[in-house]
Formats: sequence, structure tokens, C-alpha cells
Amino acid sequence: MKNPHEFIEKNVGLLTVLILFAIALGAMAQITPLMYQQQTMEPVKGLTPYTALQMEGRDIYIREGCVGCHSQMIRPFRAETERYGHYSVAGESVWERPFLWGSKRTGPDLARVGNRYSDEWHRVHLLNPRNVVPESNMPGYPWLAENTLDGELIEKKLSLFRDFGVPYTDEDIAGAKAAVQGKTEMQALIAYLQSLGTHLK
Repeated sequence: MKNPHEFIEKNVGLLTVLILFAIALGAMAQITPLMYQQQTMEPVKGLTPYTALQMEGRDIYIREGCVGCHSQMIRPFRAETERYGHYSVAGESVWERPFLWGSKRTGPDLARVGNRYSDEWHRVHLLNPRNVVPESNMPGYPWLAENTLDGELIEKKLSLFRDFGVPYTDEDIAGAKAAVQGKTEMQALIAYLQSLGTHLK
């Protein structure tokens, strides 16, 4: 009988299938236990759902592709925690759909940016980043100050997130449209940014 290793190595199709099987098995061995650990399923103490305005800001963050240059996950390494703050924990993200952890850092990590700067700093930075960070290569977003929210879909968004387990009340959902109507996209994005990383004490 031929050497089994030699047979597998010379059969590209079989080798590919076995490699994919090994990768899938390894991924399941790492990911499956996390689904049953209580600390990964429970929100951190004091975690509150996004307000209607923050939720609209989150959607603008996604729409404008901010996650392409900014991560929202501080890894548990000294170089990261000294620069950005406490490392990210699973309980901060239990209500996130989709997760915005990211992995690209053209710009700094934003996981703990909430309350680090004033609303005015964020406004100036979003209009023209070089006004506050001269070496920045981030584009400006002046249209955010001009576009206003109509709130047509915000009640549906909050209802959908409640289906995912986010504890929105009927009052939160009923008052959502009025809370965002007439606000600018800039205000919404700033509200979202100011909420990031503020729940972990």
C-alpha cells in the first residue's frame, strides 16, 4: 500500500478538503466554548442601550465606512491599553449587530473615545480633521452638518434590536422618531461617538 501521506499530498482535491476540515474543526474548538461562557453573554454592569439619536449615529458611522479605518477593539496588550485605555471585554458588545470591532487602524481605535473630547472638538474634526490634527489623512464630512434626520425608520430599528434582546421599552420606541427628527447627521454621529466605551468602569 502507498504511503498515506504521499497519497494525500499528491491528490490536490483531497488535500484541500482535509485542510478546510482541519480549519473548521479548529475554529469550532475555539469559538463554541465562548458561546456557553456566561461572561460573554451578559452585558457589563451599567450597560445601557443606544438612544435613538446614538442609534442613528451608529448607522451613519457604518454608512460612511468609518469602520474601514477605525477599529473598536482594544487588545489586552500593554502597548494598546496605555494608549487607548482598558482592553475591550465581551460584555460591552452583547447588543451590537453587526459588531464594529474592525481590524484596520489607519486612524486610532475608537473603543474608548466617548467623553475624551468635547462635542465641539468632534464637530470641527468631522468638518475638517486637519483643523485639530494637522497630520491627519482622514477626509472631512461637511455634509453631515447639512443633512437632517427624518426618523422614518428609527422605530423599526429599535423594535428589531429589541427582538435581538436589547432592552428597549415601548416608551423608548414610541418616542424615538420625535427624539431624532430635525437633528443633523453630525449631531447623531457625535452622540454615537460620545457613547463609545463609557460603560466599563
